[in-house]
Amino acid sequence: IGVNQVSDDYRYQDGNYAPSDGYYHDGNEPTQEEDAQSDATEGHDEDDEVYEGEYQGIPHPDDIKGKQKKKAPAMADEFRDKAELIAERMEDEEQLAHQYENIIEECGHGRFQWTLFFVLGLALMADGVEVFVVGFVLPSAEKDMCLSSSNKGMLGLIVYLGMMVGAVIWGGLADKLGRKKCLIISLAINAAFAFLSSFVQGYGFFLFCRLISGLGIGGSLPIVFAYFSEFLSREKRGEHLSWLCMFWMIGGIYASAMAWSIIPHYGWGFSMGTKYHFHSWRVFVIICVLPCISSLVALKFMPESPRFLLEIGKHDEAWMILKQVHDTNMRAKGEPERVFTVAHIKTPKQIDEFIEIQSSTGSWYQRWLVRIMTTLKQVWDNLLYCLTAQYKMNTLILATVWFSMAFSYYGLTVWFPDMIRYLQNEEYESRLKTFNREHVTHVTINFTLENQIHRNGVFLNIKFAKMKFKYVTFEDMLFEECYFEDVTSSETVFRNCTILSTVFYNTDLYEDKFIECRFINVTFLHQKEGCHLDFEQENDFLIYLVSFLGSLSVLPGNIISALLMDKIGRIKMIGGSMLISAVCCFFLFFGNSESVMIGLQCLFCGANIAAWNALDVITVELYPTSKRSTAFGILNGLCKFGAILGNSIFASFVGITKVVPILLASSVLVVGGLLALRLPETREQVLM
Repeated sequence: IGVNQVSDDYRYQDGNYAPSDGYYHDGNEPTQEEDAQSDATEGHDEDDEVYEGEYQGIPHPDDIKGKQKKKAPAMADEFRDKAELIAERMEDEEQLAHQYENIIEECGHGRFQWTLFFVLGLALMADGVEVFVVGFVLPSAEKDMCLSSSNKGMLGLIVYLGMMVGAVIWGGLADKLGRKKCLIISLAINAAFAFLSSFVQGYGFFLFCRLISGLGIGGSLPIVFAYFSEFLSREKRGEHLSWLCMFWMIGGIYASAMAWSIIPHYGWGFSMGTKYHFHSWRVFVIICVLPCISSLVALKFMPESPRFLLEIGKHDEAWMILKQVHDTNMRAKGEPERVFTVAHIKTPKQIDEFIEIQSSTGSWYQRWLVRIMTTLKQVWDNLLYCLTAQYKMNTLILATVWFSMAFSYYGLTVWFPDMIRYLQNEEYESRLKTFNREHVTHVTINFTLENQIHRNGVFLNIKFAKMKFKYVTFEDMLFEECYFEDVTSSETVFRNCTILSTVFYNTDLYEDKFIECRFINVTFLHQKEGCHLDFEQENDFLIYLVSFLGSLSVLPGNIISALLMDKIGRIKMIGGSMLISAVCCFFLFFGNSESVMIGLQCLFCGANIAAWNALDVITVELYPTSKRSTAFGILNGLCKFGAILGNSIFASFVGITKVVPILLASSVLVVGGLLALRLPETREQVLM
């Protein structure tokens, strides 16, 4: 059945459905044309008998009675008090909430929900991949783009900035334009600019592409949870939203595995002259777009949320979608004869009036400007609504909990690999070899010199050919009649050296590597072009390993939270998980080796995931349909702001002290966990 667009010959008027000719025809009056029926209507046999459960597009008997009651005192909406209209709408929404819950229970939970589960799971997976991509490509991208430390830091934060803005924008638009439409647009933006970023060569354009890519995928999280929750019954909601969270973990595992298998093969790719290089890390960026594209294609075959359609008064479309859900599930259960018994669904009174300019009025851009400004005004009103008296306290508490979770989690996930790298560097420096007053003459050196310091020595008539300097320092040395050919270097410096009658040919030994040195009769020929940070660090794989294990470690927590979400409740899950995570932070004081730090990271992530899952569920359940995606977007945007702060603050303490990051993370988690206990429990309530 085609359900994405249903022709509607009936229009909603005063709470009822009337034919589009503007008149209501009761049972005693003949229609204008006997054969005029809604395209969406079927179910008549040759004797013109109506099959049970088939929607005919006619007014429900309850509507006729309600209309008759309202006829006498009825007054045009424009002359009624707005508070009265809002009160009437809230009453309608409450009736709809309970009726919709019964309808979803009648539709059952089966093939349709599981299909949507995997489609939306791919979108959530794309969000998880986006978080990891930049961190994985940085070590290789800096070689192609000559990135400084500040540039690398900006590249790491720009994705979170895009996701922060995108969450607020797409979350707000999804409550006005529809879940499916906004999710498709946001995923399309992410896929297009992520794909484009793999080909650009300049740092500025690459930064811009990742920013817009983050802006697109920022809409994934708020829309996916609002979208899926509106197809779930109360008894299934907590568990299956928690299962859906697993796709974020799968995204992290996918990105880690692909990085591990692709990026180290730096030779994969091609070059076009000396200016254009397409190396393995760019292949990895393309591979990471696949989950997003897969979800984008699959979404084209999924319907809009019927709960959203009912909220905006599109009764017939919502009914057809719910019938599709019912029939799909019944066929999968082997009960195709089961009839969808719902004939009419309560539709809330429509208050918002969308300003429309006729095609003959104004130019096309004026009409579009009015549409855009009206939509933005409605989105802004939704944002403010989340801070009204009814929701203000819950919004503030949720904002604190979201921020504290993101600040500690994202801060520590950056701090863990940085600390491990710092411990590695300490161990590496402990193996430093020092050479004093050496005198080397008439030899050829064609092997790597690594982790060495040479002081007060002499190199006379030495040829350095096709070799590498790695973490080598020359201090107060004399180089006389030496020849450097095809030499690359990393973390290498010449300090206060004297260089006589020496030739440098095809090397990356630039001026900045010579500090207070004296040159006499020295020639530099054909210096290497581009950025030659030059060879892969042997511990680059550790980034992938730590991320892979950190993502995998949340699997037990995901399973436990899904199974217990509806048994112990959302509030206890959030508070308990955050307090346990705070305790785990104190074990970090004992992290004095790489293996211990990796183990502690896995412990922290595993304890932390249950709070994330419960937080996603309760955020969906605390807000009504017309504000659900907006509220989720605001809170998720604040979450990304916490991630930016956490990344910046925690990284600054690496190698200085462990006390501040540990105390900061644990105290923030304790505060957030205790505040979460003041939220209302939502596992027994229907979706408003």
